[in-house]
Amino acid sequence: MVDHERPQDDMNTLHIVIAAILCLGPLIAIHEFGHFWVARRLGVKVLVYSIGFGPALLKWHGRDGVLYQIAAVPLGGYVKMADEREGEVAPQDLPFAFNRQSPWKRMAIVAAGPLINLLLAVLLFWLLFLPASQQLNTRLGVILPDTPAAQAGLQVGDKVLSVDGRQTATWEDINYALVERMGESGTIAVTVEQAGQPKTLQLPINQFLKSSGDNPFERLGFLPYQPFIEPVLGQLVEKEAGIMQGLKQGDRILKIDQTAITQWSDVTRIIRQSPAKPLLFTVSRNGQAVQLNIVPKIKKDALGVAQGFLGVGPVVKSYKTPTEYIQTIQYSPLTALSMAFDKTWQLSVVTVKSIGKLVTGAISLNNLSGPITIAKVAGQTAEMGLPFFIGFMAVMSVSLGVLNLLPIPVLDGGHLVYYFVEALQGKPISEKIQQIGFRVGIVLLGTMMVLALFNDFTRLG
Repeated sequence: MVDHERPQDDMNTLHIVIAAILCLGPLIAIHEFGHFWVARRLGVKVLVYSIGFGPALLKWHGRDGVLYQIAAVPLGGYVKMADEREGEVAPQDLPFAFNRQSPWKRMAIVAAGPLINLLLAVLLFWLLFLPASQQLNTRLGVILPDTPAAQAGLQVGDKVLSVDGRQTATWEDINYALVERMGESGTIAVTVEQAGQPKTLQLPINQFLKSSGDNPFERLGFLPYQPFIEPVLGQLVEKEAGIMQGLKQGDRILKIDQTAITQWSDVTRIIRQSPAKPLLFTVSRNGQAVQLNIVPKIKKDALGVAQGFLGVGPVVKSYKTPTEYIQTIQYSPLTALSMAFDKTWQLSVVTVKSIGKLVTGAISLNNLSGPITIAKVAGQTAEMGLPFFIGFMAVMSVSLGVLNLLPIPVLDGGHLVYYFVEALQGKPISEKIQQIGFRVGIVLLGTMMVLALFNDFTRLG
């Protein structure tokens, strides 16, 4: 354990690439399979099923006459159908051309891609909810001083029952409820069980989680149970900032600046929040108080958030979590399925709201992430274990489904709008209007991609 964090440079680049392919490849494949499967069922002739863009790395013709291929640029895919607008169609294939289908059939084909991504997310969440798990309950373990939680009167041992009226059985439930308030000001209503009685407290917020990397629990000032670990140095990484600036094994950290240190979690929190910031450490060494000027080096996490890092860890002893902080959760298959649908819907709503807040400026544009950040997070979750990786895949599947349903020309959602208007008015939207829409859509998507890539490269710095 080193500052409870791992430097990102330790993560092998090949590992990141493989994890990204294992995560995004199936999501892209199943998205395109949705278009492919519904098109075939509705009698449309499919010519090409491609995972990726650009030159084909691998291709073959199936018995169904479709050209299947895996292309060089794995940032999407496509299903090419017979369509007179895109090329010549043989006379015998004209009845099976996409453009000759009713608007409702075309809408079904277009919608199938995003919808199957959402269904995949439900399946993945269902698999995660099925096994019994022992985890921390929502009883508060730490209240940080001079924070909204402390000011509102939350206390260690309070059990969080709901946030803004939404029941919270797990810390993940609390996290999602808080994330919905990104960029907002006002108050968050937190209902807790305090001294055996329910009590609702109002926590003030101001532009909550506006910037990328903000931790909702630390911003509000309450944390889950944390085992008591004495603030005594037991591990120091050679040639890292801690040992190079005078810290030694066996040092007991008494104060950092003017903050008294009572346990190791105080140390990690201050270090993490102080990248490149001079700190005055007061340590007890051989019975003497020693003061050291320490500057944590900067390390960036998978999202590019700068954090302080010293390369130190505590003397770790075995500990047992008190029973009052533990809960065992097990759901029946039907309950797990219902929860999987609910979580997919909740994430979809959060995604749409977040996009709206990005557009209005309520949250910072540095929250946008591109393929590099996604790949790094995929690699990080893969290292954490299969459940975390599956969870990340589910979240990405929701994002892919929702983003493709946005009513932006070029995306599936833009096509749905065109076909819906056509169905209502009995004739297609004029080619001129469609072309203008496509140009606007390309500009919007291009701008978003450039900004996301800019954020990605900034996070690498």
